This record gives sequence, C-alpha cells and structure tokens, in this order.
Amino acid sequence: MAAVVDKEKCTGCETCKDGCPVEAIEMVEGKADIKADVCIECGACVGACPCEAISIP
Repeated sequence: MAAVVDKEKCTGCETCKDGCPVEAIEMVEGKADIKADVCIECGACVGACPCEAISIP
C-alpha cells in the first residue's frame, strides 16, 4: 500500500515532497498528497516528515 497523509497533522512544509525519490508527492490545497500509483513504499517521506503526518499502512 502507498503511504498515506494525515491531513490534520500535515503543515504543508513540503519536506516530504523534497525527499521523495520518485516524485510521488504533490501539494493539494496546502497539504501533501501521495500519488498511490507512483509511490514505491520506500518510507523516505515517513522519515522526512517532521510532523509525523505520513505513514505506510
């Protein structure tokens, strides 16, 4: 499964987007949004997020 973003925790800092090796994250209405069809479940975004807003189920 692709990583998921808790929109309530996300502050829109874009740190996860910058850390994604496959560019699977875009910003939508100021929040991170993960493109499930592109995500490779590497966890880079999970480790990069300072708000702990991203997880891999």
